[in-house]
Amino acid sequence: MAPEIIFTEDAPKAIGPYSQAVKANGVVYISGQIPIDPKTSELVKSGIEDEVRQVMKNLSAIIEKSGSSINKVLKCNIYLKDMNDFDVVNKVYGEYFTQHKPARACVQVARLPKDVSVEIDAVCIC
Repeated sequence: MAPEIIFTEDAPKAIGPYSQAVKANGVVYISGQIPIDPKTSELVKSGIEDEVRQVMKNLSAIIEKSGSSINKVLKCNIYLKDMNDFDVVNKVYGEYFTQHKPARACVQVARLPKDVSVEIDAVCIC
């Protein structure tokens, strides 16, 4: 089965030579999402809580477009500019993963695309 490229207007367009997500053999690999509002193509810069919420909205839109759901996410990776934001990120992340708790890693990194504070990628099943 050939991989299927997933694209939705409800998430930001890729800012490089990659896809929003790729679906193969019942698994969806979602590229890292940063806090870009897909309606305006502008970065959300109103604080870490709003930034994480935008990232989660972007991930959710891609998950939905792939035919999956937030309850089928297997793993997320969270990349933070500042680990001091961990508690706020956990709070917002927990609003999306209430009953279902996927595996996860969270690391502080030196720099992220467009100098954002947070990026999250995910893997889910269909």
